[in-house]
Amino acid sequence: MNETQHLDGPDLGRGVAQDQLTEGQPLLGHIDGEAVILVRHGTRVDAVSATCTHYGGPLAEGVVDGERVYCPWHHACFSLRDGRVLGAPGLNPLRCYTVEERGGRVFATVPRTPPRPALPPRNPTSVLIVGAGAAGEAAATELRRAGYAGSITLLAAEPDTPVDRPNLSKDYLAGKAPSEWLPLRGAEYWQEQNIRLLPGARATALDTAAHRVMCSDGRWFEYAALLLATGAQPIRLLIPGADAAHVHVLRSLADTQAILTAIERGARRVVVIGASFIGLEVAAALRARAIEVHVVAPETRPLQRVFGARLADHLRGVHEALGTVFHLGRKPAAIHAHAVELDDGALLPADLVVMGVGVRPDVALAEQAGLRIDNGIVVDRYLATSVADVWAAGDVANWPDAHGGQRQRIEHWALAQAQGKAAARNLLGFAEPFLEVPFFWSQHGDLTLSYVGHATHWDALEEEGDPASGNYLCRYLLDGSVRAVVSIGRDRDSLRAQIAMRDAVSAS
Repeated sequence: MNETQHLDGPDLGRGVAQDQLTEGQPLLGHIDGEAVILVRHGTRVDAVSATCTHYGGPLAEGVVDGERVYCPWHHACFSLRDGRVLGAPGLNPLRCYTVEERGGRVFATVPRTPPRPALPPRNPTSVLIVGAGAAGEAAATELRRAGYAGSITLLAAEPDTPVDRPNLSKDYLAGKAPSEWLPLRGAEYWQEQNIRLLPGARATALDTAAHRVMCSDGRWFEYAALLLATGAQPIRLLIPGADAAHVHVLRSLADTQAILTAIERGARRVVVIGASFIGLEVAAALRARAIEVHVVAPETRPLQRVFGARLADHLRGVHEALGTVFHLGRKPAAIHAHAVELDDGALLPADLVVMGVGVRPDVALAEQAGLRIDNGIVVDRYLATSVADVWAAGDVANWPDAHGGQRQRIEHWALAQAQGKAAARNLLGFAEPFLEVPFFWSQHGDLTLSYVGHATHWDALEEEGDPASGNYLCRYLLDGSVRAVVSIGRDRDSLRAQIAMRDAVSAS
């Protein structure tokens, strides 16, 4: 997952001239074999490790905003003052170094011990988290970082430890990433943090009056505060053959491994149903393995509803150059043992079928307990549900956005992490409204798209550059307000757009 950071720049232990530091511009150097950036903001200079703790992105190429530094790859955010993770998908804090200024030079010396967090405003006797995906893992981690010392239990419906789900349809499926990269945390992490992780513990009943949750094995778990991070479940079309053994969805590590097992056993012709992000990422990943791929979807352009016609056409061209064959304007009518039948009667030979037609929020537990449900679990701006002592976060949460309070539910990995962290802090009494700007990235061969904001519709587009050039940015506007920005090869501009949106939300 992490790439080795070359030790470029000066040895900061020997110091650099003060005039080498420009306000808000990271200076890359190194100390004792570790890449480090120096950043001046006002009269203060900070030194932190230069490698993002998510995928090892180069923070020296990111954006500094006040006392924050953002990774250019996937927009993780860290505090320059103390290295704390301030924004997803950062996993661990940055190392901080002592900075001294003397004789017109700036020196970074020994690592600083991070300060111990103060006690949170509220200390529930126990916290139970249902779901160990992005939101669940982030919540458990933030509880400890925020100073909570009580009992934390994490119920993981899946048998595996929390994994890096975006990689399942990208590099791991393509054979470019080893399985060792997938766990978000090693087994020792949960022991060190005194977090009780229970893989394979599927919650089946919630009694909010008694403050307890039952699992499929009959065990009951009591809580003082509960976070529901149950995520979403992939949809299977209601057509003949949809439940056949060679028909797969892709949501979990087990799903990806089942697809890879089918390929190892000789599957060489794949039909992907749905030109969604998952569907197209699966198509690109399987083409990297020289698998024949056909994509079936009812729309005339892939992802036009999200990106507009121009970028959608470019995306189709990228996939066709990889060798993918599209059947757009068509729907599957039935799945047979060795073919997919389309609604016009055509038969597409298929050894393997992957459905990427969307997901549904997993609200069964919440609905059974009488929580308010409307396209997910309804929460307020603090991610609290309609029932006391219960919060919800991630793909299952429906929360009010910052543009007039319209409700939304968004299925983005980094957003789920951000909500998990926010919910953890709020159940500890910090009372911080959730105002994060959504971000996701999507990988299609050598093409990576970065998207910030959320625009279900727009009335104007502002485009810069050409998608085919690898230098492109498009703003999606509604009533003169920028609601989303998509970019190719414009990492810093994408970050600046996200920061501007965040500032506008915070000021409203």
